[in-house]
Amino acid sequence: MKNYLLFCLLLVSFSLFSQNPSIYANEINADELKEKLYIYASDEFQGRETGTDGQKTAVKYLKQKYQSLSVGAAKANGNYFQNVPLKLVKTPKVSISIGDQTFSYYDDFVAVASGETTKIEAQEFVFVGYGIKNTLYNDYKDLDVAGKIVVAIAGEPKDENDNYIVSGNNKISKWSNGRQALSSKRNLAKELGAKAFVLIDNAMFKRYSSYYKAIEKRGGESNLALDVDTNSFYGFLASSEMGTNLIQSSNGLYAQQISIQYENVSEPVSSENVVAMIPGEEKPEEYIILSAHLDHVGMHDGEVFNGADDDGSGTVALLEIAEAFQKAVENGDGPKRSIIFLHVTGEEKGLLGSQYYTDYDPVVSLESTVANLNIDMIGRTDPKRKVGRRNYIYLIGSDKLSTELHELSEKVNNTYTNIELDYTYNDENDPNRFYYRSDHYNFAKNNIPIIFYFNGTHADYHKATDTPDKIEYDLLENRTRLVFYTAWELANRKKRVTVDKAVE
Repeated sequence: MKNYLLFCLLLVSFSLFSQNPSIYANEINADELKEKLYIYASDEFQGRETGTDGQKTAVKYLKQKYQSLSVGAAKANGNYFQNVPLKLVKTPKVSISIGDQTFSYYDDFVAVASGETTKIEAQEFVFVGYGIKNTLYNDYKDLDVAGKIVVAIAGEPKDENDNYIVSGNNKISKWSNGRQALSSKRNLAKELGAKAFVLIDNAMFKRYSSYYKAIEKRGGESNLALDVDTNSFYGFLASSEMGTNLIQSSNGLYAQQISIQYENVSEPVSSENVVAMIPGEEKPEEYIILSAHLDHVGMHDGEVFNGADDDGSGTVALLEIAEAFQKAVENGDGPKRSIIFLHVTGEEKGLLGSQYYTDYDPVVSLESTVANLNIDMIGRTDPKRKVGRRNYIYLIGSDKLSTELHELSEKVNNTYTNIELDYTYNDENDPNRFYYRSDHYNFAKNNIPIIFYFNGTHADYHKATDTPDKIEYDLLENRTRLVFYTAWELANRKKRVTVDKAVE
């Protein structure tokens, strides 16, 4: 009996011990993070620019690391690589005529959405005012824009109390928020079947025109874009001078001879996401996705932009978290839900790898994706942050879609890591627009709860001086552990977190 009681006590002790995530969090340590980052952010990787040899070196390194951990590929065919079809879109050759007047590229308009080479001839266009459609305000009411050229103006309407109608207060909504306003209005016109879209916004046009003109002088390369089969759609930003020919006093259909001659100039680019997975033991068809972007900005004038913080720090954090979860698996404490480790390409080119994953080829269904924890720059401190502890992290988006996720995040931190959670940038209307500038956004727009972990920018951001010797490895360790603990709780709780703040 005595031996039996001793056996039971040992069994209970082992059970409690093995279910304690701190045991596995201790697998995440500063020395291993440093060792990995000094390799990943070395000159050998040539700055990891999307589609280059350096990026190919990066994905091979990540594959080898997951294989060495015995963490398998997420894809059914056992391939760690998800091919992301891209194209290098060079400055198109475009001319636009309205009536008897011909307008020129850079001086009067620039293209902001590309399609195949075509010629569009129209006898009429649809003016849609601000180009907004939601539950509170609809510029498209009673208008059929299918197959037509749609014209909108910048901004959004206010009510008699000088509040914005969409937000209901004095804060602008996404319909006035810079590039987000452009994409929101352009994408809405496309969804409603328009053939082409023109936004009259003189201030934004000048910024875009100046930027594109500078790129043209450097060889005409404009940007990378997804090379996927979509209905051709043509979008333009136009000057106020060009707008005088199109802006009307009321929404509706107007007669006007418009001719658009568009010649697409592009070439294919090869790139990959890396996707690994630890299957869940009880609910394998529910998934927690941990993401970080594997790319950086490459080489310029012979200098390597190593991107140690951006986002070498997030990349090696994922590898350490994978090692911790795999140790749990080996101890019989595998997660109840599946954990996906998603390293995306093309973040620096416009969140292209994550957009391809969510919009075109999700490895697992979005409906079965419980949450996304995205790590982008967690190895440094923000010099602009004057108040608060050194041991902090900016959290963005934790409360935007799921109250449960936010509360879980807070509780996990209070229980295990005691990091100061700073919500300074947790605002969609923040002028820095951080909520929209990393890969979590492509999950959030699909109503998947997200948390974005971020240390803020610094003097070495997007410079050749973002090197691994400047990383604060004790902070990187603690922040990585916070993400691990949060993922552990999401993976092992009885019910998946709920979405109680879904967006339209």
